[in-house]
Amino acid sequence: MKKHCCEDMDYHANFKCDIHKNPFDCPDKIIIFNEKDNDYGLIVRDGGSSSIVIAFCPWCGSRL
Repeated sequence: MKKHCCEDMDYHANFKCDIHKNPFDCPDKIIIFNEKDNDYGLIVRDGGSSSIVIAFCPWCGSRL
């Protein structure tokens, strides 16, 4: 498991919901982390599985 830039990012990037198997269905999952590409994204709540890639942490401001 990768260590992220801050505690908040670490929590949200690694969050696993006990109710929803698909992270795009869970309203509590807001950050998606792609380990293969080392990309972070904000989940878009449009009923699909899209996200917007982010370059800076929304909590601490570090470059991702």
